[in-house]
Amino acid sequence: MRILSFLLLVICSTPAFAQHFKFPVVPVGGKTIKSLVPPQWKVLDSVRGDLNNDRIEDLALVFEFYARVKEDRAYGDSTTELITETQRPRILAVYFHSGRNYKLVTQNNNFILRSEEGGQMGDPFRPMSIQDNKLNLFFEGGGNWKWKLNYSFAWKNREWQLLNAGNYAYHSASGEVNNKQYDFVNMKRTVTILTGNKESSKAISQSALDLKTLRTFSSFKKPWTWEIGTDEYL
Repeated sequence: MRILSFLLLVICSTPAFAQHFKFPVVPVGGKTIKSLVPPQWKVLDSVRGDLNNDRIEDLALVFEFYARVKEDRAYGDSTTELITETQRPRILAVYFHSGRNYKLVTQNNNFILRSEEGGQMGDPFRPMSIQDNKLNLFFEGGGNWKWKLNYSFAWKNREWQLLNAGNYAYHSASGEVNNKQYDFVNMKRTVTILTGNKESSKAISQSALDLKTLRTFSSFKKPWTWEIGTDEYL
C-alpha cells in the first residue's frame, strides 16, 4: 500500500508535459520587470534602451521555463527538419515604455536558442544589447569548429525587421576563420576567410545579396533556419 501511495504521489507531482507544450501569453503590461514575469518562468536576461526612437528606455526580456519539456525545434529549412529535444523553453518579450508602464509589443517563442542547442560549449545564449534603436541578439556554440551568430532587429512599419546579421565560424586548433557579415539595408555580404594563423592568408570579398524578401521575427523561425544561399545558413 505504501509503494502504491508513493507511486501515485510521484505521478501526480510530475509536470504533465508529455503532450505538446503550450506557451503562456506574457503579461501585456506592468510597471516593473517583476510584474511582467509569467508564473513558473524566470528572467534569463533583460536590457533597457530606446527601441522606437522616442528617447525613452524600452525593455527586452528573455524568460525561461522552470522545467525541462519536450519541444519540436526547427533545423535546416525550418519546416521539414523538426527535432524533438528536452529542454527549458524560452520566450523573448519586448515592451515599449508608455507613460508609467511597459506595454507589450512582441512575444516570440521560437527565436531564442535553448540551453541544449550550443553543442559542446553549452548554453549558446549571450546577453542582449540595445544600441542605435536596434535590438541585438547573440549566440555562441560548437565543438572543434566554434560559431558565433548575431542579429540586429529594428522596429519599422510595426514589425521587427532584420537589418544586420553575422555568421562567424573558427577552428581553434588550425586558426581557420570564416566570417560572413550581412547588411540587409544595403543588400551586401562581406566574407572574410582566414586559412591559417598568418595574416597573409586572409581574404576579404564582397558581393550583392540577391533576396526577394527579408526576414522579420514573424518570418524567421530561429537561428540556422534561413538558407540565404546554397549550403549557406543564418
